[in-house]
Amino acid sequence: MANIKLFIIIYFKHIMDKTTNQIHPDNSIQHPLNPLTPEELNLVVDITKRECHLDERVLFETVCLLEPEKNIVQNYQSGDKIHRKAFVAVLDRNSKKTYEGIISLNENRLISWNHIINVQPRFMNEELEEVVDLLKSHPDYINALKKRDIIDLNKVFIDLFAQGNFGTEEENTKRLMRPHSYYVESRGDNSRVRPIEGLSAVIDLNAMKILRIEDLGIRPIPSDKGNYAAKLQEKLRDQLSELNINQPNGPGFKIKGQLVNWENWSFRVGFTPREGMILHKINYRDGNTDRPIIYRASLAELVVPYAETDNDHFRNHSFDLGENVFGRCVNSLTHGCDCLGEISYMDVCMVNGRGKTVTYKNAICIHEEDYGILWKHTDQFTNKSEVRRSRRIVVSSFYTVGNYDYGIYWYFYLDGTIEFETKLTGILYCGAIEDNKISSYGRIVAPNVNAMIHEHYFNLRLDMSVDGEKNSVVEVEANLIKTGPDNPYGNAHKTKETLIETENQGARDIKPELGRYWKVINPSKRNRVGDNTGYKLLPGSNIKPMHQPNSPFMKRGGFVEHDLWITQYDKNQISPSGSYINQSAGGDGLSSWYKSNRSIKNEDVVLWYTVGLMHVPRLEDFPIMPVEYIGFKLQPNGFFDKNPSLDVPPAHHKLK
Repeated sequence: MANIKLFIIIYFKHIMDKTTNQIHPDNSIQHPLNPLTPEELNLVVDITKRECHLDERVLFETVCLLEPEKNIVQNYQSGDKIHRKAFVAVLDRNSKKTYEGIISLNENRLISWNHIINVQPRFMNEELEEVVDLLKSHPDYINALKKRDIIDLNKVFIDLFAQGNFGTEEENTKRLMRPHSYYVESRGDNSRVRPIEGLSAVIDLNAMKILRIEDLGIRPIPSDKGNYAAKLQEKLRDQLSELNINQPNGPGFKIKGQLVNWENWSFRVGFTPREGMILHKINYRDGNTDRPIIYRASLAELVVPYAETDNDHFRNHSFDLGENVFGRCVNSLTHGCDCLGEISYMDVCMVNGRGKTVTYKNAICIHEEDYGILWKHTDQFTNKSEVRRSRRIVVSSFYTVGNYDYGIYWYFYLDGTIEFETKLTGILYCGAIEDNKISSYGRIVAPNVNAMIHEHYFNLRLDMSVDGEKNSVVEVEANLIKTGPDNPYGNAHKTKETLIETENQGARDIKPELGRYWKVINPSKRNRVGDNTGYKLLPGSNIKPMHQPNSPFMKRGGFVEHDLWITQYDKNQISPSGSYINQSAGGDGLSSWYKSNRSIKNEDVVLWYTVGLMHVPRLEDFPIMPVEYIGFKLQPNGFFDKNPSLDVPPAHHKLK
């Protein structure tokens, strides 16, 4: 049993056993949007336990800042008194009830405490530890392993999957977990590529009781260990040529507390247990004016549905933000990251499931990158050339959720462009398959290893504030003119602009053949040619939903039905799948909210944009996947009166 517990500790160490050093020293600089300090987090837990009479079995799903109303933030001046409030969500496993509370930190008291009925909060790591211990001590599970000639429990890795909701009474009434098992021959082997196929369990988490062991049949355990660590490779190529990126005078950005200033950009960096890294108050300084663009930007949901129908894999609809505490999956970048150059880090402080305050060192990375040519032209009359180099500031964090690793990146450019990009890497989700059999819904990537076809959908919540909070959205696309009197040579085409006035009209889809994009405008602000100032959302590559319209997944993840949704701002609408998607049958979130049909014309509007990727596994994705990239851009569109990067000085390099 000691070895089993050691295995658990090693597996969870990157998310459970972070050091508890002090967070970023500048975090003491006050602002209404600053994340809760360690002292504040401790106070919230103490008040909640004291006033709600909770025992040691309570689990804290969420403890975070309750963000103040927008008018308070917008009118805040340095030195103003800040009224700090916290939001807390807890699971009382004794009563099997979920509660939400609001805490006043100034008054040291509980303001509200509400039982949220018919919901299941997200899974917490503390539950997962208990599941592993429970399963490995259960005789039915041990006997099922023996049937497969597995005796040593230390060679079994247990991965934990959600049950989902397929309409059963059990799913609607109990808090469930469905573990899968993998064979790990030697410590250090890839723990996710040798599935013990057909062996699952259904566990009642609140009671911490195994309801049943499901043995769907024995299949060969794949032989390939799938090792990817450098020390386990037969031979490494010669070391790559050294590449150094130096800024002798230091980086061009400044960080003061959570506030980042770089060139003309300013923004505040935050973090929540649900969303991970968030950005607030993204402004661009134009002359002597700080012009707002986005009030709040965050990853709002990430879901990975699978195509496989074999055994119980059809249940795998992984809502990585709605079923897991995504923020607690953040990587500590203490020992290096994907950044080169002059790097600054921010620490993140959160409460774990037991209510203990934990600091995640170097969770957010900030640095600059050269990005090639910004603009260039050679005047053939004067034979002179003008060229400027592009540069961007990068704000990033990395998260490990089960087998996948996700990099969340925000880029800010000298010309006013904002870009979101996610980097996907990690280990394929694999099942075992019989000799000489081919899966219709996966790809064979190693002997007896079926890597399942699946999709990734990332939904971004963009609370826009282009030159102020009252915005409208215009859809822009090509308008092709048929050959005729108005187009005698067949070359004429123009743009068609459609104002989107209500939420019912605000469920939109990309149309690459017409170059469709969406422009967020401020109806009360004009540029020098008399048009409304604006920013456009420029789509990148994307996909449509692969699951059938009435499938269990689409009932739960209906927000993927459209690429873009536009809603009127509501401070309580944070997740496109609803506040509690875990084991929900669906029906909440964007697919419900838009039916209110509120006005989105000259209102405080929120864009919900989904980028998707269909992943058909390749041999080259095994045993670990090279990074895939997807994202989108926000570009100024009439926001400036001319190219805002004309004042970027030419680069001067000393010749060696």
